[in-house]
Amino acid sequence: QRVVHRQDPSGTWTFEKVDDWDLSDKVPHDCVRPTAWFPKGECDPVTGVMPDHQGLIWWITRRGRIGTLNPDTGKVQGTQLANEEIQNGMSVAADGVYLVSDHAMYRFAADADGKPVQGWREVYDRGTGRKVGAINQGSGTTPTLLGERYVTITDNSDGRINLLVYRREQDYAGNRLICKLPVFDNNASATDNSAIGWGRSIILENNAGYTSAFAQKDWQAVHGGISRIDIRADESGCDLVWESKERSPSVVPKLSVGNGLLYFYTFEPQADGENAWYLMALDFASGQTRFKALSGVGQAFDNNWSPITLAPDGTAYVGTFGGLVALWDKGVNASSEPARLSEK
Repeated sequence: QRVVHRQDPSGTWTFEKVDDWDLSDKVPHDCVRPTAWFPKGECDPVTGVMPDHQGLIWWITRRGRIGTLNPDTGKVQGTQLANEEIQNGMSVAADGVYLVSDHAMYRFAADADGKPVQGWREVYDRGTGRKVGAINQGSGTTPTLLGERYVTITDNSDGRINLLVYRREQDYAGNRLICKLPVFDNNASATDNSAIGWGRSIILENNAGYTSAFAQKDWQAVHGGISRIDIRADESGCDLVWESKERSPSVVPKLSVGNGLLYFYTFEPQADGENAWYLMALDFASGQTRFKALSGVGQAFDNNWSPITLAPDGTAYVGTFGGLVALWDKGVNASSEPARLSEK
């Protein structure tokens, strides 16, 4: 469906469905519903939708189906990865569509008729099992695009996961993998969120030990760790620039290039057994903690894998187990003009 928001004559904002398309010919959907508690067919609902630069709408499913929709003609086309799952989102650039399965990293593009065509494929170390908090045995990161040349994910290696950086060019003749760098501590290393990419810099958070706001019992198991890794200018590898011990168990973080701060959502255990939750900022250049602003105390303020969203006015929005939280600057510092990051 395509849904738009509009303001009616009274000034009230409303959502309105303006288009819908039937994918049932390509996507089996015999799923549990009130009229069928025990379906016998295949259930493979769509888990990601993104537009591309040619006007097509791409979609993916949990069981490895990849397809396109032409919104002008309604034509739906698709393909399926053999015995692979997709549990992350996809990233779209002018040069292609990038996605990661539980076995490999892929580049796709559409042919002249709009059909998805597989480009390069790079297998990674998927480890020997599913880690705590992960959905399946594979990478937990939606691919992050850096500029026009690089794409990065993490693998699911036992012990310590690795940051992987690839060259995106379809016709690249050499080794596509620029670097494979172990991150975080041994046997306490996992991430299930997309990395931040800026210039040649990559920011990763460690989600090891966290499950969900519903199921988490052992908060000491949430090991923590946030790292900045830079790609070398000569593409000979990558280097760890800094590592913070802050614990950001599940948020999709954000970078403000306007003030050079990285925004995370962290917690501190309290004497009564509850957790106090904070919006936390790290300095992009040094990794030092710049501030923590209290969001609230208790399970209701656990963000449960939801992202931070930064608004143009500087407000940070965080979806939590109990609702939506908004935090913003106040006082004289809010009106000052900070130095803006420049991309390398």
